[in-house]
Amino acid sequence: MLQPKKVKHRKWQKGVVRGIETRGTALAFGSYGLKALEGEWITARQIEASRRAITHHIERGGKVWIRIFPDKPVTKKPPEVTLGGGKGAVSHYVVQVRPGRILFEMDGVSEGDAREALRLAGHKLPVKTAFVKK
Repeated sequence: MLQPKKVKHRKWQKGVVRGIETRGTALAFGSYGLKALEGEWITARQIEASRRAITHHIERGGKVWIRIFPDKPVTKKPPEVTLGGGKGAVSHYVVQVRPGRILFEMDGVSEGDAREALRLAGHKLPVKTAFVKK
C-alpha cells in the first residue's frame, strides 16, 4: 500500500474537503483516465484495490499511472477506550480528492478495455467517477 516515507507532522487535523479541484484536472500521461465527480477521502487500501482491478482486467498490458498519493495521516483510538488520554495513533493514510481530479490514467490498450477496466476501478472507490479520454 502507498504511504509516505516521512511526514512533517505525525498527526494532522481533519479539515474539510471543499471546492473544485484546480490542479490535476487534465490527462497528462495516458490517453484514458478516471475522473472524480465528488469530493471525499480515498484511503491507500481503496487506491490499491482499484489499481489491482485495472491491472487484472488489462492482463498486465498497457501502462497505468496513479495520479493521487495518500499523504494525510488519519488517527484512531482503540475500541472501548474512554475519553481523554490524547489523540489516537495513526491508523492509515488518505488523500483528499475534490471534484474534477484525475485519479488514474491508462495508455497502450483499446478504448473498450480501458473503459471497462476504469469502470471496475471506479466501483472500488467511495466517489462517483467518470471515464475521460484525450
